[in-house]
Amino acid sequence: AHGPHLPSPAGRDKRIAGTEFPDRPAALQGPPVSAGGMTAELRDVLVLLPTRERLRLAVGVQATGRELFQQVCDLTGIREAHFFGLSVVRSDEHIFMDLEQKLSKYFSKDWKRETRGVSQPGAPFVAFLGVQYYVENGRLIRDRAARHLYYHHLKERVLRSQCFHREEAYFLLAAYGLQADLGNHRRLAHTGRYFQPQAYFPQWIIAKRGSAYVLRHAPALHREQRGLSPREAELRFIREACRLEDVPVHFFRLYKDKKEDRPTVVLGLTLRGVQVFQEVNRTPQLLYDFPWPHVEKLAFLGERFELWPHGQPAARRLVYHTGCAWRSRHLLRLLRTSHQLHLGLQQARQQLQRLEEAEGGCRPRPARRPCARACAVRLCACAQAETRAPWGREDKAC
Repeated sequence: AHGPHLPSPAGRDKRIAGTEFPDRPAALQGPPVSAGGMTAELRDVLVLLPTRERLRLAVGVQATGRELFQQVCDLTGIREAHFFGLSVVRSDEHIFMDLEQKLSKYFSKDWKRETRGVSQPGAPFVAFLGVQYYVENGRLIRDRAARHLYYHHLKERVLRSQCFHREEAYFLLAAYGLQADLGNHRRLAHTGRYFQPQAYFPQWIIAKRGSAYVLRHAPALHREQRGLSPREAELRFIREACRLEDVPVHFFRLYKDKKEDRPTVVLGLTLRGVQVFQEVNRTPQLLYDFPWPHVEKLAFLGERFELWPHGQPAARRLVYHTGCAWRSRHLLRLLRTSHQLHLGLQQARQQLQRLEEAEGGCRPRPARRPCARACAVRLCACAQAETRAPWGREDKAC
């Protein structure tokens, strides 16, 4: 199996290392910062969206992640936000915030430093709105704005995907993306370079085939999607993108032991469980693939991470190191809530699968629609539901 592609985030400002967004004017604006610079009570936060738009917001110095997240949801029109989260970059890695914690825990010490007078304000504090919990079926996301952002997040992931053995999938994804973004192919309007290849294809495909090849063959696939609504095109893009093994996954670097100079193990949090990769000649190779039912327990003891395979003795557990207890706590939280969401979605997935099979290309009966809606509504609480999850008492050690 091909290992995951793990780009090393980089940027001009240390606080925005990892930004994948080009500099461009903010398309959306939050509450304005007071004239003459920020006051002692407000801080300037730049939130980067999956659409490559930027929100510039002013929040109180004592604000929690929840307050910032709510501002973002209000401005973007997201009403179904439980698949998303806010993240910051730490050590070239995105760390999702615990929204109940104060923002001061996630930004530099400058956050608490008072700013007086009319001195030139510094660079804003940067956060990212992104998908925290992946689902392969976009119908689980009923809210149009949320589903559109989810689609754009996956588009960015596809551009960095490196499933070299699935080249044809990227052309199909480009066709769905063009249909979602531009609608039906129009003979007069859509000629020549009517789209930018780098906006729909990973760079390795462009380097291998050339832009001319992409521009010559992608329009034919776009034409084949005629009649597909933008909503349905987005849904098909989501389903197909989630079939690429390095797209609907979060990667985290771990140390094999404390003496390592750099991390050589990669933990992948996937749609259905966890994967473990070992770097060989700086190329990650898949070692273990554990669906959630095959995981007996995950535990963190300070910097120590333990994975207990189901039905195996304690001596067979996998032991790695995170590098710091703060990182361990946030990784544990993401693993726990992801597992809870996976359990909470099982019934919804089954009902949607039965619904889609029953539709079979025919117009669904009106009585069936509330069924899909009801199972989606229940998702709001599933991340907070108590479940029989594989978490031991050691979880509280850090």
